[in-house]
Amino acid sequence: MRRQLGWLLLVACTAMPLVGCAIPIYSAKPSRRAQQLIYTSDNFRAILQEWERFWFLDQPDHMTPYRVHGGVI
Repeated sequence: MRRQLGWLLLVACTAMPLVGCAIPIYSAKPSRRAQQLIYTSDNFRAILQEWERFWFLDQPDHMTPYRVHGGVI
């Protein structure tokens, strides 16, 4: 029993740093990996813009004491 517990503890300690996907998400080629990272960051930027648009954070505040045009001049 003690031996099995020792083996289980050893396997748990060695497998702990391997948490995550065993298959890498990005390519091994540097040029392809850079392209994939650019696409990923663009998607995250689009998510942020969509979030701000949904919650009207990209619009001027209507409680401001001065009038903001907000359109294209």
